[in-house]
Parts: sequence; C-alpha cells; structure tokens
Amino acid sequence: MTLAEVVMSIAIGSMIFGGVLMGYVQSANHAEWSAYRFAAQAMATQRLEAARAAKWDTQSAPPVDLLVTTNFPVTVEVLDVPVSGGNAVLATNTVFITTVSSNPPLKMIRVETVWAFQRRGLFTNTTATYRAPDQ
Repeated sequence: MTLAEVVMSIAIGSMIFGGVLMGYVQSANHAEWSAYRFAAQAMATQRLEAARAAKWDTQSAPPVDLLVTTNFPVTVEVLDVPVSGGNAVLATNTVFITTVSSNPPLKMIRVETVWAFQRRGLFTNTTATYRAPDQ
C-alpha cells in the first residue's frame, strides 16, 4: 500500500464516522423536540377540557354563562418532560373563546400553547373545538 491509499482510506473512514455521529445527534435532537411537542399538546388539551367543563346554561333562570375568556387567564406552566437541574421548559397557555352563532348558541374554544426549543425560536400548539350550551 502506498501512503496516498492509506490517507484516502483514513479520510473516507473519518467521513463515515462523522456522518454516523451527526445522524445520532440529529436523531436525539428530534426525539427531544417531539417530547416537547407532545407535552405542549397535552397541556393545550388540558386547558381545552377545562374550558369545555365551564357551565353555560341558557335555559336556567337566570341564564349562566361561565364560558368567557376572562374566566381563563393566561398561564405559564412547566412542560411535563424530564428535567435535570434548571433546564425546565416553560409554556404559555392562552384560551380564546369566540361566539360563532347566537341562534342557535354556539361558541368556539381555541387554546394556544407557545414554547421555545433550544434557541430555534417559538413553537405553537393549537387545539380548538365548538361547544353548545348545557341542556
């Protein structure tokens, strides 16, 4: 073997090793991002279910409507992912309630959960549903 062949084989081996290492790092990064995304979606769903549970009865005397945005303030909570030390990830939950129709009564509940991931900017999970009054 010549010196050129040895140098080329070392260069090719180094590139292959570097590619495998980069693939592992990217895979771990994507797995962590997925965990944050699923935790944020669970948090948004939790707030959505809390809004759906609010009393809204148009046929009672007097009518009761607790399904208003002011009853659901903006909250900042820690995402439910494993943390060590001080690397907890905070998420901001905002509930939006809009009247779609007054006859028949119908409201849309939309929840946005905003969270950050490793200096890559903000990500938003959104979930929405429609709700009629209690009968």
